[in-house]
Formats: sequence, C-alpha cells, structure tokens
Amino acid sequence: MATLQDKTAAISSIGIRVFSYIFLRIIPGDIWPPVIYALFALYVPSFISSYFSQEPYKVVADEIDITITEKEKTPEAIEDKEKENGHTNGGGQDGHPSYAEVVAHPPPADETDEDEPKEIEEEIDVTESLLLEEKSPRPWRTLLTGMPDTVSGPLSWLTFLINLGLVLATVDYVYRAKFLHPSHDLSFARMGYIGPTEANILVREPDVSKLPIIVSYQPTEPIATYEDPRPQLAGTIYAVTEDTDYTKALQFTLPNYPERTYKWTTSNNHTGYFKTPPKPGHFPKSGAFTFLTSSCIKARFPYNPFSHALDIPGFRHMAKVMKSIPGGAQFMLFLGDFIYVDVPKRFGTTVEDYRREYRQSFGFVTICILRVNGLLRNGPTSISTLFSILFFPADQLLPGWIHVIDDHEIANDWDQKTEGVYDSAVDPFHNYQIAVNPPRARQAGTYNTLRKGATYFEFTQGPASFFMMDTRTYRDPSSNLPADSPEKSMLGEQQLTDLLAFLKKPEPKGVRWKIVVSSIPFTKNWRVNSMDTWAGYLNERQKLLEAMWDVGLRGGCGVVILSGDRHEFAATAFPPPLGGRWPVSATVNEFSTSPLSQFYLPVHTYWQTDDDDITIKYIPNGNSKLGVVTIDDTATDQSAFKFRLYVDGEEAWSAVLLSPPPIAGKRWTKDALWA
Repeated sequence: MATLQDKTAAISSIGIRVFSYIFLRIIPGDIWPPVIYALFALYVPSFISSYFSQEPYKVVADEIDITITEKEKTPEAIEDKEKENGHTNGGGQDGHPSYAEVVAHPPPADETDEDEPKEIEEEIDVTESLLLEEKSPRPWRTLLTGMPDTVSGPLSWLTFLINLGLVLATVDYVYRAKFLHPSHDLSFARMGYIGPTEANILVREPDVSKLPIIVSYQPTEPIATYEDPRPQLAGTIYAVTEDTDYTKALQFTLPNYPERTYKWTTSNNHTGYFKTPPKPGHFPKSGAFTFLTSSCIKARFPYNPFSHALDIPGFRHMAKVMKSIPGGAQFMLFLGDFIYVDVPKRFGTTVEDYRREYRQSFGFVTICILRVNGLLRNGPTSISTLFSILFFPADQLLPGWIHVIDDHEIANDWDQKTEGVYDSAVDPFHNYQIAVNPPRARQAGTYNTLRKGATYFEFTQGPASFFMMDTRTYRDPSSNLPADSPEKSMLGEQQLTDLLAFLKKPEPKGVRWKIVVSSIPFTKNWRVNSMDTWAGYLNERQKLLEAMWDVGLRGGCGVVILSGDRHEFAATAFPPPLGGRWPVSATVNEFSTSPLSQFYLPVHTYWQTDDDDITIKYIPNGNSKLGVVTIDDTATDQSAFKFRLYVDGEEAWSAVLLSPPPIAGKRWTKDALWA
C-alpha cells in the first residue's frame, strides 16, 4: 500500500513533468517556473523519505507455532510463587494452607490421597515464522511516475535525475540568455527601408576605438561608362553614445537606377548586399514583386538544451524558403513582437531591460540581414553567427526589415497609450527599428507633408502602396467601453484620419493594391481574448471597412490587410453587405500570419459565427509560419496578388486574388483562387 511519501513523490513528479513540458515545448508562460520549483521542493524530501523507508522484501507466508507444556509445580516453586505474590504464613489464597503450615502441621497419614489433584503449571511457547521474498522491480512505474523503488536503486535515481534535469532546463531557459549573453559587445549593421533612390542602414558599435565608421556602397553589376565604379561614400558615423545603446541610423541617397544590386561596407568590418525596388507603379523586370511577412519571435523555443541561448529556429525555415524565391524578396514586413520582454520572465521595466532583449534578438537576426561570406571573411561578431552560417548560402541576397510595434515590445495586451513603461519600451524600438523604417505617414489634407512624431508609416513600391498602422500607442483601453462604442478608438483621431486619407487618395498609374498593415487581427473570428483585437473596436473597424470597400468601388485597386499576433494563420474575407452600393469585387481580404519562431496553441481559438467575416482558411499548428506575397504582372488591367503560407519551412497553402477592374461598377463578381 502506498504511503503518504509515495503519493507525494508521485504527484509532485508527475506535476514537474507535465508543467515542464508545457513550459518548454508548448507555451513558455511566466506562471510555470514558480509552479515547477514548488513541486520540486515537495518532491525531493518525499522521494528521499520514501526511498529509505521502503523494505526490499515482501512477506509471502506468515506461520505462528504455539507450544503448550504442562508440568506439576514443586513445593519450592509454589513457595517462590507465593513470595512473588507477597503472601505470608497467614495462609494461602483460596483457603489453601501455605507450605510452612503444611510442614509444621502435617496432615494425618490417612488423609493423604495420591489421587488428589496436583497444581499444574503451563508453559506457552509462541514462534512466528516469516517467509520473505525479494520484491520484484517495477521499472515502468518508477520511470513514469517518479516514485522511488528500493529494489530498483539505479532506476530510482535515474527518475530523480530526470526531474532534476527538467528543473535545470527550466532554470536554463529562463536565466541563461540574461546572465551569460547580455550582448553588450554586439556589433552589427543591418539594412532597413530601401527605396528606389534612398537606403537606410543601422549600425551598432560599442567599441569607440572603431570610430569614425565609414559606410560605403558600390554597384555589383556592369554600369555605364560614365559612372564611377569605385565605392561611393554613404556617410560617416563620428559618434555613438549609450543614450541610443551605441546605435546610429544612416540614410543615404542612391542614383536613380531601380532594381540595381549594391554591395555595402562599413569600416568596422560589416558588409552585405541590397537591391533597390522598382519605381512606384512599375513591376520588376522579372514581372514579380515579392516580399515576406510574419511576426513574433522568441529565441530557443521550442526549448533545445543543445542550442545556443540566442538561437532562433524559425530562421532555418525562413532560409529554406528564401532559397526557393527567384530573385529573392524586396523586404521583410515584420508585424510586431520582435521581442518578448515578459516571456519567459520579465526581469525589469528599465530601458536596459528592453535594450537587452533587442540586442539578444539581433545577435541572431543580423545574420539574416548580412551576407554571410562577408562575415566569414571579417570574422563573426557573435556565437550565434556561427549557427546561422550553416543555413544561409554565401550568395544569398537578404532583404531589409521594416517593423510595426505590438504588445510584447511593451507589455502583454498593452492598451495604456504612453503611460507606465511605455517610454522605457519605445526607446529601443525607436533606436533599433523606427530609425530605419519607411517614411512616416502623410498628414491628411496635405500633398506630401509627413505627420510629425507619428509612429505609423506609409510608402509605395512597385505595384503596391502600404500603410503600417500603430495599434498600441494611440488605442483606448480595450475593456472600459463596449466593443461597439463609437467613443472607443484603436488608432486615435490623427492616425484614423491619415489612414482614411490614404485609402481615399488616388494611386500612381500601375499601383493595383493598397496594403494595410496591422499588428493585431482585423477579423473578429479569434474568440479568445478578442477584445485585444479589432473585435474590441467594432465601430472604428466598420468605418475602415467602408473606406476599403470604397476603394474597390472606384475600381482599379484592391485592399489587402496583413496582420499577425495570434500565433496561428487565418485567411478571412470581408465582403460588402448584399444589396449595398459596393460590388462583390470590393471584398477586402486579410492574411494573418504568425509566429515566425514561437509557440502555437494546441487548442483552436478561431471560428466563424456570422456572415461578416468569412473564413477562407485556418491553420493553427506550426512553430514557424511565414507568408510570401508575390504581386504578378498579368499584362491585363488587373493584377494578381499571390499569397503562399509556409509552415515549418514547407508550403502549406496558397491563394491568388485579382485586383478589381479599373472601371467602377462594371464587375460584380470577385476573382479569387484558394488552393
């Protein structure tokens, strides 16, 4: 029968294993480590007590032998007995004379009788015989439950070590990167937004002895005879300070030669390649304009004890996908959660706590921006570089990254505008991301005046125009007002006005798509924590939908929403209401893609409940999801928008949309091919 110690050891052991698996392989929430530590504190004493209190044998048979021996008491024995009982010469008990009385006054001879009963003494001998057998080992019970077994000593200690290993793995995942890889000495350079005649580069260099840093570029292709083939000066960085975490952004002008590939070099031993995009309204010479999209990365998840603390598994899959794209991608449109400051544990709320997360992410991500053969020649800048070299070919042209902010760059489900930790959080976001992002959005009512201080962006490349929303800085609290309250805003008054102006403005000839970028899903079909999405801001969402349908009504240009955040993929259609003024061809489509390298939920959280948001495809599984968008020139008055979803490096689903026809009201059907 199991003792209290056995039960405690088994329950705590099973708990350690279940919660460790959840934490290390399913969802690295900050609630799990304290639970795991507490269970281990129960497990250790209960295991030791149970192990050393167990007997290695069990009773097979138990025999009891009772032997009774009768003998007559001698006078001496009787006297001794009486003395023990404290009797005197005054007579014995029960009226019998004592031994002394009998000797002093013997009875007459004729009174003796040999047949008179004698006093008999009984001796009882009890012997218990036990038949013991060594207990049979129970290896599966020991290994699976963590309960000790004295008979299986090695297995008992093995199961103890398994639990100890899980606890140490938890400690390793939580603390190793922070304490062993703060990345203070990280030096890197990466490309940001690249336009037809301009480029942006970010340099981090904590070693001031490398200053000044000279950045140069030169074309890699044959050029005209009148052009100078020598490296051209992009700019010089004379100082970096701790105020910006030793980062510096540099914007430089390029010759007006679209689709030209350049090599860039910095004097502190970084190099790479970039390619300028086609002019607005034009397609690349290949006929296909391609970019990448995804969101959410966290190093070393799912947990692998043998991987580097800054390893990001999703980039292996991204590298595989990029090899399959002819001509590469123009840019990576990253939809938020580049860092997870509160996963698996928030270590603080200072600026340094946020900066450390960016340094650790870029400790691996920079390799996706830099050309690997340049790093090999000049020496890798961090251990994580060595991991990436195994996966990126030396001639791989890698895109610049542009970013929007989401909650985990600040705090989970952030809706407190600029209060609390916001300033500490956006300091590194500005220095590492916004500094090399596309131009700020144009101010509504002006021709080309940028909105001063905006954290949302707007640009046009090739056949598409982009508006990158900020869904965190300006939003009202999600739970203070009902979801359909007209007083509740996700974007704030200025951003909403600028976005509506973006949707209304005519695009250059050849631009067939308006792409609206949201860090959180536009659909209300995600039912878990839906108030954090656009489902919590339905009145403002409806205003945007009507403005998007108006784009399709005018013809010639379609609207697509790209979003992330949910760690799942879903394609959703938003058709205009039947019988209204909008044709079906004005239908808006959303592709929500995440994570690039993070957990996914084993339970489904997305489903359709009405005809407003139509489910096209839902794919929840996969730790790495990457969207590849290709806009093709169809040689007609309509453009093809192709979306391919890659899950863990393999193509899982694709879709093709056609932009609305250029003449409004002439097409009342929707062109789409879902594969």
